[in-house]
Amino acid sequence: MGLPSVNIVFKQKAASAVEQGAVGVVALVLKDAAVSGATAYTLFGVEDIPANLHTENRKYVEQAFMGMPKEVKLVVLPEAAENYNEALEALETMKFNIVAFPGVESADTAVLSAWAKNLFANKERKVMAVLPHAPADHPAVVNFATDGIEVGGATYSASQYTARIAGLIAGLPLTVAPTFQVLPEVTSVPLLTKAEADEAVTKGQFILYHDGEKVKIARGVTSFVTTTEEMGEDWKKVKVVRILNKTYHDIKDTIEDLYIGKVQNSYMNKLLLVSAINAYFEQLEQEGILDPGKNTAEIDIAAQRTYLKSILGAEEVAKMSEQEMKEANTRDQVFLTAKVRPLDAIEDVSLTVYL
Repeated sequence: MGLPSVNIVFKQKAASAVEQGAVGVVALVLKDAAVSGATAYTLFGVEDIPANLHTENRKYVEQAFMGMPKEVKLVVLPEAAENYNEALEALETMKFNIVAFPGVESADTAVLSAWAKNLFANKERKVMAVLPHAPADHPAVVNFATDGIEVGGATYSASQYTARIAGLIAGLPLTVAPTFQVLPEVTSVPLLTKAEADEAVTKGQFILYHDGEKVKIARGVTSFVTTTEEMGEDWKKVKVVRILNKTYHDIKDTIEDLYIGKVQNSYMNKLLLVSAINAYFEQLEQEGILDPGKNTAEIDIAAQRTYLKSILGAEEVAKMSEQEMKEANTRDQVFLTAKVRPLDAIEDVSLTVYL
């Protein structure tokens, strides 16, 4: 009878994606004398913060919760730890959306940046890392570049305020961009002219600026600046990357949970899977996350043709019609392709006034 429940699961995931503030998970990595070895905690509120953490580290976690993420995955290393290797290994076993390393030294930033890029590109983990002064030129890294952040009587560096930025991004609905989000607790940041702010954003820097009344995010950009044929302008925007990351993991997790090893690889079941993915896209379209009518999944004929040539021979495949190729037995392989068009937020408005 097929798998009607799969459509329901996909639709439920799509509905939950709208309330990203209820599903966004922040990972924080800290160094503290309170532990003798790498220790992991799952926190659902400030009341869950380990009581023996240093005061400064407690503030970092509190800052993350200001953004209203669903939870915080906290990994604490010994204060004397020479690097973050143990924490990085632990993070690869956890599910989270965005990670920060509050207080990280500049000497470690390049290593963490490379790790985040590798997770994204090679380990099927579409997550983002908020790192200070990290021109990674990659959508997996948010290059937070504002120092001298005054909060009450305290002043924070970019490194010390990454937890706040990570929590803010994770807590936003997928329909909202970080651009112009106000940080009400921040009383002052170094003043920038419009030209200076524009230049920083163009370089892929995620910065704060004072508009004369309040401090807010200049524009929600990733560190990605060098576009390619495979990765275009969309990958520069935090909002769009969050949507792409979310859809990737929703589809991947559902296929792993309900299909792989559990369903016969028949043409009919391939069509059911395609139908379920398209139902997921339709739900996201209705919720204003994807651009209506521009999101589809289907069997990848080109990839399937190449595979069939490898097992049947080019001469045999040349005799097949397109429908025969779609229905052909591909053993344990499934080849699908999809087009996705996320909706960005309004950020630039041009108004011409005539008198």
